[in-house]
Amino acid sequence: MSFEGYMGEAMAMGERTPLAVINAPASGRMAIGEALTNIAAAPVQDVSDIKLSANWMAACGQPGQDAALYDTVKAVGLELCPDLGISIPVGKDSLSMRTTWQEAGQDKEVLSPVSLIVSAFAPVQDVRRSMTPQLRTDQGDTALLAVDLGLGKNRMGASALAQVTGQIGATVPDVDSAEHLKAFFNTIQDLNRKGLLLAYHDRSDGGLFVTLCEMAFAGHCGLDISLDALADAVVDAQPDSSKVLSILFNEELGAVLQVRKDSLEAVTSRFIDAGLGEAIHYLGTVSAGNDIVFKLQGQVVYQRSHIDLHRLWSETSWRIARLRDNPDCADQEYDQILNAADKGISPVVPFDMSENIAAPYINKGARPRVAILREQGSNSHVETAYVMHRAGFEAVDVHMTDLMDGRMYLDDCKGLIAVGGFSYGDVLGAGEGWAKKILFNNQLKEQFENFFWRMDTFALGICNGCQMMSSLASIIPGAEAWPKFVRNRSEQFEARFSMVEVTASPSIFFAGMTGLQTPIVVSHGEGRADFSQQGDIRKALVTMRYIDHDGRPTEVYPLNPNGSPDGITSVTTPDGRFTVMMPHAERAFRTVQNSWAPDGWGEDSPWMRMFQNARKWVG
Repeated sequence: MSFEGYMGEAMAMGERTPLAVINAPASGRMAIGEALTNIAAAPVQDVSDIKLSANWMAACGQPGQDAALYDTVKAVGLELCPDLGISIPVGKDSLSMRTTWQEAGQDKEVLSPVSLIVSAFAPVQDVRRSMTPQLRTDQGDTALLAVDLGLGKNRMGASALAQVTGQIGATVPDVDSAEHLKAFFNTIQDLNRKGLLLAYHDRSDGGLFVTLCEMAFAGHCGLDISLDALADAVVDAQPDSSKVLSILFNEELGAVLQVRKDSLEAVTSRFIDAGLGEAIHYLGTVSAGNDIVFKLQGQVVYQRSHIDLHRLWSETSWRIARLRDNPDCADQEYDQILNAADKGISPVVPFDMSENIAAPYINKGARPRVAILREQGSNSHVETAYVMHRAGFEAVDVHMTDLMDGRMYLDDCKGLIAVGGFSYGDVLGAGEGWAKKILFNNQLKEQFENFFWRMDTFALGICNGCQMMSSLASIIPGAEAWPKFVRNRSEQFEARFSMVEVTASPSIFFAGMTGLQTPIVVSHGEGRADFSQQGDIRKALVTMRYIDHDGRPTEVYPLNPNGSPDGITSVTTPDGRFTVMMPHAERAFRTVQNSWAPDGWGEDSPWMRMFQNARKWVG
């Protein structure tokens, strides 16, 4: 919520619309339950801090639908939420969810069942305590636990398994006890505060099988799972084959937890104390191999490589992407799953991240002015201003109209940062309209030329600002070899967390950072370096490249999100004063801003160094 603390806000969603075909009130209760088990991964101080937004949909006026809607609203608004101590202060509705048409002379119609889409929001005191489904393989001996709030009922109605086998069922999962749900939430929060949980994933669509598979995909590991404890807890007598299916694919509320083996007793005891002793079950462990193995009474009932299952899990998305995007990129991304040796994001930092090399200059009290330049559609000026302030500059908000109308002059600044965003919505080309406003206005062009030719100035273009500055290459000394930045090879906007390497170059921003390999925020639709229209790849002074997880420059998607040749994503001038880069270092300068970071990183990520370098260069 700010650049100086760790407070934030968590958001989660819940929806169980298919259940409404059988039991509409249950579908509403389960939507609330799913939102809570989902948001439980975030460190929320108290369940009463959670606020809900309810999006209702129904085919009102159709037989039975008004009553189903009334019963569901009553179940949620007058019963479950008050029992949980949660309010629904806002929402919306769409109550004409029916369509009709004629086909071959016959009247046809489709009715949507009552649907409740729940969005849950809550303040978070310390976002660093948020949990993810990534199974940890670097924490010694660990164990996996299942929390089954269905208490062995394993109701299969309207489940994914029922639907893919052409069935619907008769009995659906439900929130049988608001007290149990509340106790579950509070227990998860307590265990998280005490640091006893390594990974967390709520059970939902696809049941326990999908939950465990997704955790294995994230952890890139195998699993050794015993279903014995869950089988013993099944309420209704069933043959083993049916029992296995109902255990693996029921979609009752619950979660899977990863804990250290030496914390197993403490975690189990906490659930017993909360009145959930019948809900907690030992599942098994992660394994060093690639196989996900399920056993019942010591016998293997299912075994398959997590790579094969990941491919199956991703196949529908891959087929859609092949039709919608560049099929070659879709194939490359799909084939990345086959790389069993992929070690994932593995940062290499060749300098002391905790050292603030700008501190001696900040301590003198001088704060050189830097223009945070923006245009209509820019959206990264706030974080850019803050990181330059942190680095020891006086960050000055400068809109292009300020320069046009004479309210501000670049003569007053030592530096210029052209920020990211979408100037003019990119309808004039990415950064092109912004650049042409300068090139076709004699007063502005002269002001920028004078700034660039002063030997005591520097400039950085980020994302949209990179595109803009590359279009100004004709007036930037030493920028003749810079490329244009054009549409991504994938033909899609790319928002990713990609590995890059800082290469040897004269850039003042990357002094002392050569060899850095670390992830960075990527957010662009037109980031591919194109030397066919402008520049010379043989003469371009490259400062940064996209790399694969083995540290090699790559053009393989999505490791290289835009298809730039040789992974090029940043270039500079011979004197190093002017640099352009497509990724967003200003969105990742704090460790907490990174969607993933090693445990040992402190307050600042490696990207803080490049802004400190600019302050050191000014002196």
